[in-house]
Amino acid sequence: MAKKIPVTVITGFLGSGKTTLIRHLLTHNQGRRIAVIVNEFGELGIDGELLRSCQVCPDDEVESPNNIVELTNGCLCCTVQEEFLPTMQALIARRDDIDCILIETSGLALPKPLITAFRWPEIRTAATVDAVITVVDCDAVAGGRFASDPAAVDALRQEDENLDHETPLQELFEDQLACADLVILNKADLVSPAQYQQTIDLINRELPRAVKIVTSDRGIVDVDTILGLNAAVEDHLEDRPSHHDTEEEHDHDDEIDSTHLVMDREFNPEQLRQKLELLVTEQEIYRIKGFVAVPNKPMRLVIQGVGNRFEQFYDRPWRTDERRQTKLVFIGHSIDPVSIATALDVSGSEKANSVESDLVRASK
Repeated sequence: MAKKIPVTVITGFLGSGKTTLIRHLLTHNQGRRIAVIVNEFGELGIDGELLRSCQVCPDDEVESPNNIVELTNGCLCCTVQEEFLPTMQALIARRDDIDCILIETSGLALPKPLITAFRWPEIRTAATVDAVITVVDCDAVAGGRFASDPAAVDALRQEDENLDHETPLQELFEDQLACADLVILNKADLVSPAQYQQTIDLINRELPRAVKIVTSDRGIVDVDTILGLNAAVEDHLEDRPSHHDTEEEHDHDDEIDSTHLVMDREFNPEQLRQKLELLVTEQEIYRIKGFVAVPNKPMRLVIQGVGNRFEQFYDRPWRTDERRQTKLVFIGHSIDPVSIATALDVSGSEKANSVESDLVRASK
């Protein structure tokens, strides 16, 4: 009987550092052939593209399938059968080419429904949950917010028409910890020693069993600490209590938008950041992410904003076969795409084309 494919589930709130952690694992894979399933919102697939930029996947070979799979049809724990099952079946069919699988859940996902799927006959004989990794934003927990921007988390909650659980942040935080085999504590450098210890104490109180806590700086963690834990999580679900073992359906707000802008132009990073920071104060924009073309720079700039906190870095050179475009995704409440285009100085014929074609309102 063939060995089961080990699957590592990485959970945590929006902005906690899940994508950064996975990028680190991909670039330090120690020869492992890793497939990644990304559960994200927005039509441009920023997180999936960001992971592909690690240049680990052999996409230069025509016959080699892409190892990054994006699931954008809602929260993964709520669309397991529709989204996850066929994806896993396709990866299982390639089991000879894959050493392990990473699943990055959305910031709203409950781990337990996803792990339960590994008990299904279609998956159980071929794959096992090696571990659940919960990524925690130390600064947010120390401040009692649990997520770096609770409003952004709520925006994603309301945007997803498939989401069938309305969960207070603290309960969702507790559920993510209850399923964890390892906790990665990010952004500890933003808190005082006393706040750091308070966060550790809080996490330990919520953990139902002994679980290791590792402090990380920007997702840098030894790969062997995360992969190969052999927890077979699906066999021990009774030891991982959830607030949502029985859950009723809820109605959802329909006024949350996901809007994107694609421009054939370059931006000075600081000037663009100032404009984005101003936009956040003028509109209810909870999340901004995307790629920026910078004048006289051969590298592509990644910019990510949660609330009024922004970070940016260059991830890879522009390829010769791609257009040097600036692509930005905005998630928030009742976003005005025309005002966004105006604030970014998109004018003339370019403005008309951008507003009518490239700015896509994704209200549910």
